[in-house]
Amino acid sequence: MAVLKKGARITGADRTKLASELKKSYDKGKSIRELADTHGRSYGFVHRVLSESGVVLRGRGGATRTKTASKAKAKAKK
Repeated sequence: MAVLKKGARITGADRTKLASELKKSYDKGKSIRELADTHGRSYGFVHRVLSESGVVLRGRGGATRTKTASKAKAKAKK
């Protein structure tokens, strides 16, 4: 990982190198928040760099609710 001054603009080769590192880590399962903390950057910056790199971002996770699932639960209770 390149040593970059916190809050400094990252352009050119440094940005390309950082984008590559972020992409590899993200593809291995690290979250955007974990990457932001590790690299001393904001969530928004990491999100933007990943998006610019063409990474397909994962969903937020957690339970999802569908109308069919809630209807099935309601029928089961009756």
